[in-house]
Amino acid sequence: MTTTPTAPRSVFPRGSWTETARIAALLRRETVGGALLLVATVLALVWANSPWGAAYARLRDLVVGPEALHLDLTLGAWAGDGLLAIFFFVAGLELKREFVAGDLRDPRRAALPVVAAVGGMAVPAALFALVNLRAGDGALQGWAIPTATDIAFALAVLAVVSTHLPGALRTFLLTLAVVDDLLAITIIAIFYTRDLDLPLLALALLPLAVFGFLVQRRVRSWWLLVPLAALTWGLVHASGVHATVAGVLLAFTVPVMRSEAAGGPGAGPGLAEHLEHRIRPLSAGFAVPVFAFFAAGVTVGGLTGLRSALADTVALGIVVGLVLGKTIGIFTATYLMARFTRATLDEDLRWVDVAGVAVLAGIGFTVSLLIGELAYGSGSERDEHVKVGVLVGSLVAALLASVVLRLRNRTYRRLCAAEELDSDADGTPDVYQDGSSARG
Repeated sequence: MTTTPTAPRSVFPRGSWTETARIAALLRRETVGGALLLVATVLALVWANSPWGAAYARLRDLVVGPEALHLDLTLGAWAGDGLLAIFFFVAGLELKREFVAGDLRDPRRAALPVVAAVGGMAVPAALFALVNLRAGDGALQGWAIPTATDIAFALAVLAVVSTHLPGALRTFLLTLAVVDDLLAITIIAIFYTRDLDLPLLALALLPLAVFGFLVQRRVRSWWLLVPLAALTWGLVHASGVHATVAGVLLAFTVPVMRSEAAGGPGAGPGLAEHLEHRIRPLSAGFAVPVFAFFAAGVTVGGLTGLRSALADTVALGIVVGLVLGKTIGIFTATYLMARFTRATLDEDLRWVDVAGVAVLAGIGFTVSLLIGELAYGSGSERDEHVKVGVLVGSLVAALLASVVLRLRNRTYRRLCAAEELDSDADGTPDVYQDGSSARG
C-alpha cells in the first residue's frame, strides 16, 4: 500500500481569493489614512517649532467639556481618550472578523501572526528595560512604548516605495499589527490604570450588555447604538481604566456572521463588516490623524535639542526597541515557528522578505505616543523626549525597511502579477482555483 506524500506546510500559505481581495481593498484604504496621518504629523511638528508654537500649545491644551461629568478635558486628551476609542473599535472588529470568518479561523494559520506579535512586543520591551535598567527616576515606566506597530504609517511607507507585497505577507503584516494593537490595549488596561473605581467599571457593563444584545439581534439603528457606546465609553473613562478599552469591548460584542434568518454566512457581509465599512473612514481619515496632530507636536529645538532628547535613556531605549527589538522579535519568532512546525517558505520568498516586514513593523507611532503620555504624563519633559524617540525610531525603521523591500520589489511585482492572472470569466485568478490555496 502506497501513501501519497503530503505537501510541506508553508510559513505564509496563500489564503482564499475572497479574503485576499478583501485584505487588498482594506490596505488600500489604510494607505490613504497613512498619508493623512503623515500630513497631520508634519503639520504638528512644523507648527510646534515655528514662531507660532505657543498658539499650537494653547490649542492642544484648550479645555472643553462638562465639568459636572468629569469630562472637562483638553483637546489633546479628547483626541487620545475619545478619538482613539474609535480606532480601537475598528481594530477590534477587524481582529474578530479575521479569527471568526477569515483565513485565520484555522488555528494553524492564526498561530504565526500571534506568536510573531508577541515576539515583536516582548523583545522591544526587554531592550528598553535593559537600556533604562540603571536610569532611575521612573524611566522603566515606559517599557511598553516601543511595543506597538502603526499599521497606517507602515502602509504609507509601502505606498511610497511602491512595494507589491504578496497577499500572504500583506495579511501577515495587517494581522500582526492588529494583534499588536490588542495586546497594547491590554497592557494599557492592566499596567497603566490608576485609581480604579470598581463600581463605575461594573456600571459600564450595563450599557455594554444592552449594546451587545442589540447588535446580536442585528440592530443597526445609530440612534440606539451610538448613545449606548458613548455611555459605555464615559463610564469606563470615569472608572480610571483608559477609555480606549471601551472601543475594544464594544467591538467584541458585534457578531461577524449573518444570522440564519438573514440567509446565513453566505448571504453577504455580517454586522461586523458593515460597521467596519462605515466607521473605518472616520477612524483612518479623521480620528487617527487628529490624534497625531495633537500628540506629535514636540518642540525639537534644532540639532542641539535633538541631541539633548536622545541623550535621555528613555528616548534611546525607544529607538533601540523599535528598530532592533521589533526586527529581532518578529523575525526570530517567525523563524522558530517555521523550525518547530517544519514549515517552509514559499519557493519565491526569502527570509530577507520576512526581515523586511519585521523592520517595517518597527514603525510605531499612534499607540506608542499614547503609552508615553500615560507613562510620564502629557506635556512633561520626558513625554517630549518620548515623542522624539518615537519619531526618530519610526523614521529609521521606515528608511531601513524601504531599502530592504525596494531591493526585492521586482520579485514582489512578479508575484503579484502571477496572483492577478485570470484566464476565466469568473473574476477569480487561476492560482486560487488550482487547490494551492488550501495548502498550509
